[in-house]
Amino acid sequence: MSFGPLLIFIAAILWGLDGILRRSLYGLPPITIVFFEHLIGLIILAPFLFKAWKGEALQQKEWYALGVVALLSGVLGTLFFTTALLKVNFIPFSVVFLIQKLQPIFAVAMAAIVLRERVTNQYILWAALALVAGYFVTFPMGVVTFSEGGAHVTAALFAFLAAVAWGSSTALSRYTLLSHSNTFITGVRFLLTVPIALVFVIALGAKDSLTAVTGTQYMYLGLIAVSTGMLALWIYYRGLRTTPVRISAVVELAFPMTAVFIDYFLYGVALHWSQYLAALVLLGVMYKVSGLVAQKESVTVSP
Repeated sequence: MSFGPLLIFIAAILWGLDGILRRSLYGLPPITIVFFEHLIGLIILAPFLFKAWKGEALQQKEWYALGVVALLSGVLGTLFFTTALLKVNFIPFSVVFLIQKLQPIFAVAMAAIVLRERVTNQYILWAALALVAGYFVTFPMGVVTFSEGGAHVTAALFAFLAAVAWGSSTALSRYTLLSHSNTFITGVRFLLTVPIALVFVIALGAKDSLTAVTGTQYMYLGLIAVSTGMLALWIYYRGLRTTPVRISAVVELAFPMTAVFIDYFLYGVALHWSQYLAALVLLGVMYKVSGLVAQKESVTVSP
């Protein structure tokens, strides 16, 4: 049995908890949060990256791939997500996460192009069910509402863009993981993300915020870096090495699912009964899709 989907599931749970820490940094520009969490993560990873670098080397195509991953996933995806999350006065905490259900659309499309992964009819069936269930988790009884003069829609759009960025970079991440350790790829991704994020800090006029971070904010940034940031990514990459993107894309739905429970138990936000029913369907789909990896491996090793 493959542990890949399980590791991805654990990483997704950690990402779901990320919002609790990230919300505490509402006083900082989103891009500043992105920069510091990656800088702190890089500092911690540096010794491990240096050691791994002695035995591994990236080809030119792999550098390009990781550069795109650093831009899409490291900077843009995290920036869009953080921006949406800091607008929780306009959009529920869980909705920001639940919109991430759209990631499979872009992850599978990119995997078919980059990795030439074959999309089976069985996967399409379960993925379609997951997306339908995700829609009903987001909107009670499937009814879309508009409020707060469009602010709700704006926040949802940022969450959607995060899903596009993160989903599209999944295949490129796995492309590099096929020939390298997850420790090495995690370190290089952080190494490339830091300077790109700094460029965005300057371009977005947030340079002054770099020296305005308080001790408490540094504490939260550090917690993000060593738990839901760096650690979660390391676990995720370890699982992604042995898990096809079309499988990981659905298992990652545990990410928005976690937010539903956080909203209820931590923030007292109760969802409609239809949303809870849809959430149960999502959990069932994740279990079923995880089994597809084991089935595939069983066929592969048979004489």
